[in-house]
Amino acid sequence: MLPDILRKARELHKERYSKAAILFAAGSFVRGEATAYSDLDLVVVFNSVPNAYRESFRFEGVPVEAFVHDPGTLNYFFNEFDRPSGIPALPQMVQEGVEIPEPNELSSALKRLATAVLELGPPPLSADTLQRRRYELSDLLDDLRDPRSHAELAASGSLLYGSLADFYLRSRGCWSAKGKSIPRVLEHSDSRIRAKFCESFERLFKHADPSAAIALTEELLQPTGGLLFDDCRLEAPSDWTQPLPSWLKIPQ
Repeated sequence: MLPDILRKARELHKERYSKAAILFAAGSFVRGEATAYSDLDLVVVFNSVPNAYRESFRFEGVPVEAFVHDPGTLNYFFNEFDRPSGIPALPQMVQEGVEIPEPNELSSALKRLATAVLELGPPPLSADTLQRRRYELSDLLDDLRDPRSHAELAASGSLLYGSLADFYLRSRGCWSAKGKSIPRVLEHSDSRIRAKFCESFERLFKHADPSAAIALTEELLQPTGGLLFDDCRLEAPSDWTQPLPSWLKIPQ
């Protein structure tokens, strides 16, 4: 499958991005994890573009997602979007990507840049952010302990799945993930936690049993202080205020 997808990427370079300095073919196809519905991720780098953009289309029956940049916009997205989000989508694609049509000085430099960002890691969570996330997870557990219906259990469990994984990874200073990437990133961080995480949520979603997910959440919250509800105070910034509309009369 990999030789065929790389052929498609080379054809795309010729037909659609002929003036690009380099393409990086990345994602599940390159990792050998593609399914019948997987798309081909491309990072397309020109020497200069008016602005970065993302586009999606089909090529020879394969869905393609292209992230179009120049070196400057790529560096901006690395540091101003991916690092603050904690999810290194773009630097990961550049680092793992196969260079199309072939490696060159630019692709080597960009891989070094991506590696430097990945090694730097995401910014640490502030004390206020940790407190807020502990509170949110504690509140979700209350919804799981005695749900009013199976639908509410599934909805609360779905929220907990992504929130707990992100909290665990970010609170340890690790890069995070979302959606289908969560098990893979957890495996890289701690295979024991990955196994407990997957087993706990399988019991929740398949058997409507939240007990293991509740216990796992309590375990993963312990290093940062455990559950948080009593005496919790979350301060909003003082400039979060706005004048009322003139037609609204407020009693003095």
